Amino acid sequence: MTAETSQTLDRGLKVLKLLAETDHGLTVTELSARLGVNRTVVYRLLATLELHALIRRDLGGRARIGLGVLGLGRQVHPLVREAALPALRSLAEDIGATAHLTLVDGSDALAVAVVEPTWTDFHVAYRTGFRHALDQGAAGRAILASRTPAGRTIPTCTLTRDELDAGACGAAAPLLGVTGLEGSVGVVMLPDSVPERVAQRVVDAAREVADALRGGGSCSELRGGGALR
Repeated sequence: MTAETSQTLDRGLKVLKLLAETDHGLTVTELSARLGVNRTVVYRLLATLELHALIRRDLGGRARIGLGVLGLGRQVHPLVREAALPALRSLAEDIGATAHLTLVDGSDALAVAVVEPTWTDFHVAYRTGFRHALDQGAAGRAILASRTPAGRTIPTCTLTRDELDAGACGAAAPLLGVTGLEGSVGVVMLPDSVPERVAQRVVDAAREVADALRGGGSCSELRGGGALR
């Protein structure tokens, strides 16, 4: 900690991050151990966060993320979209296909950013706000693949045909290493114009977007092939 930072705020944010990483909540004792502070400090942090509806406590005393974070999250999609646009533009122009960033929204896949190529005579139309089931289409299937042990460490490209739009192909790779965010980067293409290098190019674009969302840190540790499925 430096003189310009707040230790209490830092601890409160750490509490929120810890709770965001678990589905079953954490007890005061568990939070105390993970933060390295006594239980009294944790009680005060939880009481303050609960006052602002950022956390809630169930009957068993386990703390969980509260509905108040939804209000803070309303601007998340625009921020994510802004960070992803440079890589999406490059992907769309390079491949000559419509590029998109898709995030998990409940049980659906939701397109939050779409970029169409500027130089093609024909390309598949896609729109921001389009949603579909996670088990349909390349974008959703890539996200599901990232939930497997292997998929969490080695990014690969998922390829589908005629699943969401008849006569169209989809290719997508998951975002890896972005805490609290599940998503994928992909392209929608005409089946007779699929470049041979699309798989690796989509994987590279997903890495670029993940890197941007992490704040520009190196993503060289995310190595893997682009095997088509």
